[in-house]
Amino acid sequence: MAASTHCLPVLLLAVAAFFVLHAQAQTAPAPAPPGKLNFTGILDKAGQYTTFLRLLTQTQVATQIQSQLNSSTEGLTVLAPTDNAFTNLKAGTLNDLSSQQQVQLVLYHVLPKYYTLASLLTVSNPVRTQSSSQNGGGSYGLNFTGSGGNQVNVSSGAVTTQINNALRQQFPLAVYQVDKVLLPNDLFSDASPAPTPTKTPAGSTNTTTPTKAAEPSADSANGSSKKSVGFVGLALGVVLFFMGTS
Repeated sequence: MAASTHCLPVLLLAVAAFFVLHAQAQTAPAPAPPGKLNFTGILDKAGQYTTFLRLLTQTQVATQIQSQLNSSTEGLTVLAPTDNAFTNLKAGTLNDLSSQQQVQLVLYHVLPKYYTLASLLTVSNPVRTQSSSQNGGGSYGLNFTGSGGNQVNVSSGAVTTQINNALRQQFPLAVYQVDKVLLPNDLFSDASPAPTPTKTPAGSTNTTTPTKAAEPSADSANGSSKKSVGFVGLALGVVLFFMGTS
């Protein structure tokens, strides 16, 4: 009986400890959700994407990408041209584009799915871009090929370049550096080069016949000649007549 009396406080303490721990577990806050993914912050931190960031902001594509990252189950892949890539463009390339064409150009650098570099080596070409979605899905695609082992090349048809660096490669967003601006054939095919002047082969002469003044016809010449002969004959007749009468 004495032993039971000594064990009772220990049992009560154990029960109390159980309820305290259970209550703490119930009221403990849930782990905080991971920080919100900042797409433009990744480019800004890298430090050589000022022009691309400006275009993303002006066209509001940055807002669109951020919204899709929060809701998409497929993820996104962005091919980010460096500032040097834009510097190497022909003068006036961006300024000659309308606002809508600038949107299409920026969206052309965004793939509506998350791709690792390894998966880009095995995709079925052409790969759709976000610009494809705005243009009926049948255009504005990109082609990916491999070279030298794991090297990935991307081509728009007008431009081919390597993917040189992964700024981020973790679902739901992959951001890869490209050293050329990807110019879609669909957007730049109408830009016809200036007409080339026709060159005359060496040693040849101009075959164009210069325009000559109209020459009198043979009949006109003959008529004038006959009139001159008749006048001379008349004059001689008059002279002879006066000589005969003198």
